[in-house]
Amino acid sequence: MNGFFDIPSDLQHSWLGLVGLHLREALLPVLAGLLLALPLAQLCVRFRWLYPPVLGVTTVLYAVPSLAFFVVLIDYTGQTELTVMIPLAVYSLVVLVPAIVDGVRSVPQETLAAATAMGFGPVRRYAQVQLPIAVPAIIAGLRVATVSSISLVSVGTLIGNQGALGNLLADAQKYDRPELAVNSVLTTAVLAILCDALLVLLRVLLTPWMPNARRDRRVAGTRGAAVPAAQEAAR
Repeated sequence: MNGFFDIPSDLQHSWLGLVGLHLREALLPVLAGLLLALPLAQLCVRFRWLYPPVLGVTTVLYAVPSLAFFVVLIDYTGQTELTVMIPLAVYSLVVLVPAIVDGVRSVPQETLAAATAMGFGPVRRYAQVQLPIAVPAIIAGLRVATVSSISLVSVGTLIGNQGALGNLLADAQKYDRPELAVNSVLTTAVLAILCDALLVLLRVLLTPWMPNARRDRRVAGTRGAAVPAAQEAAR
C-alpha cells in the first residue's frame, strides 16, 4: 500500500497534490465552457438559424485530436496547464450548448408570455425564468462534460508532465511500477464518480419542484393497492 501512494519525485507533487491538480485542470475548463455556452445558447435560441452552424463548428472542433490542439497552442502557451485546459473548454461546448438550448426551448410559451407581461426583458427573462427551468438539462450536460474532462486531462502527460494523475501512467512504465498505473486509473474513476454524484445532488437542491421518483413509485403503489381494496368493498 505504501508503494501505491509513493509518488516519484520527478512529478513534484504528492498524491493529494496530483488529485488537486487534476481537478483544477478538469473543472476550470468546464466552468469556462459553461460561461461561454450560456450566452451562445441564448443567441441560438433567439436566432434559430444560428444553431446549426454553431453546432457544426463545435462538433468539428470536438473531432480535432487533443494532440493536434497541443501542437497549435504550445507555441503560444508553452508546456503549461493552459495548453491542456483550452482544448478541454472547447470540447465541453459540444455538450453544453445543445443541453442549454434544449433546456431553454423546453420552457412553455405560456410561462414566457407571463414573464413578458410582468415586465421582464429578454435578459431578465433568460436569467430568472428560462435558466432555472432548464436546470435539469443543463446539469445533465455538465455531468457529461465533467466526466469527459476528468478523463481527458491525462492526455496532458504528452506535453511535459501536465497530465496530473495521467503522469502516473508514464512513470509506471518508466520505473516499472504497475501500481502507479492502477493508482492513476482508480483515482481518476473515483474523482469522476464523486463529481457526477455532486452534480446530481446540486440538481436536487436547485430543483425542489421536480417530482421525486421514489415518492412517485410509492404513491403509485399505494394507489394500485387501493383499487382492488375498493373493488372488494364494493362487492
